[in-house]
Amino acid sequence: MTEFRYDTQLLIEGENLDENAINEYFTSHFAGDCLLAVGDSKLIKIHFHTNEPWQVLEYCASLGEIFDIVIEDMDRQARGLKG
Repeated sequence: MTEFRYDTQLLIEGENLDENAINEYFTSHFAGDCLLAVGDSKLIKIHFHTNEPWQVLEYCASLGEIFDIVIEDMDRQARGLKG
């Protein structure tokens, strides 16, 4: 089993988004790895491995509209099952 089970990916669309502030929030509030939060002030792409993807979704939804949400179970994938 991987340490962080869920590969969580999404887009945030909003106003005055700050990828540095988002990165800092993730690293100080969420357990996980492989963080990618890149974009500009109107659109940010998030990629993060965590055991609590619902917390990521809740935070990101507080920043703007979230869409293209993908949460994959990497443990199931490692066992050859659909993730």
